[in-house]
Amino acid sequence: MTAPLIAGVELGGTKCICVLASGPDDVRDRVQIPTTTPEETLGAVETVLRGWSHYDALGIASFGPVSLDRTAPDYGSITATTKPGWSNTDVGKRLASIGLVPTGFDSDVNGAALGEGRWGAAQDVADHAYITVGTGVGVGLVLGNAPVAGLTHAELGHIRPVRLAGDSWGGSCPFHGDCIEGLVSGTAIRARTGAGAETLAEDDPVWEGVAHTLAQLCHTLVLTGIPRRIVMGGGVIVGIPHLLPMIRTRLEASLGGYVAARGLLPIDAYVVPAALGGMAGPLGAIELGARALAGA
Repeated sequence: MTAPLIAGVELGGTKCICVLASGPDDVRDRVQIPTTTPEETLGAVETVLRGWSHYDALGIASFGPVSLDRTAPDYGSITATTKPGWSNTDVGKRLASIGLVPTGFDSDVNGAALGEGRWGAAQDVADHAYITVGTGVGVGLVLGNAPVAGLTHAELGHIRPVRLAGDSWGGSCPFHGDCIEGLVSGTAIRARTGAGAETLAEDDPVWEGVAHTLAQLCHTLVLTGIPRRIVMGGGVIVGIPHLLPMIRTRLEASLGGYVAARGLLPIDAYVVPAALGGMAGPLGAIELGARALAGA
């Protein structure tokens, strides 16, 4: 039986990636579009979708916060976001109207988490977390192979961490200042140092604070009792190979032996890099479309 062909749209804060695929081994087309204004970016996505002659379902994984309540008038929309010009932007309904096929919609990190669970670093566990550190910081939580959502989706990138001793920088988040995102996102690192994360030396003092803060985020996730694995991706993680070992070391020290659950140690098998790399989000959108087609 031929696998269904899915159109996937990962809308990120810096770029949007559209893929036509049935899975990682069958990607028919991939188009990258810069995320500028809603009209420019979504208009370009619509052009791509119209250019694909056939697809069986559509999956959309969007930066957020997004409205996931199917009964709400703003379902499928970006709500109050740090991305200038994008608050209250309809994404899901607008793009779904192009092909009139079953459509799945979720946050970009929930999508990436599902992608890693289907094809990547969390295939063997039903409960995991995916952390992306890029333009912003987001966390997708999967419990029983399904994304966790209640009042809203998880917004753990905006919790306030225990600060590194002696660090009083105010952070870059326009909503919360020194939340996780305001301290360690690519945007925050550039605001603090004047340079892109990928250009900074391994011994730059900024990494101590970044590793400490992300270990605090992992500490919080461990204490929720949900993830049997934490998968970390996004441009800052993928592009800075020395950062993940620093995070693991600080997480283990932060927990102080308090959580002794089987599977937590060794820590380097618990906190792992995204196996799908930069394709976690686009393939997560494919999985969202596949689930919509299956009626899930």
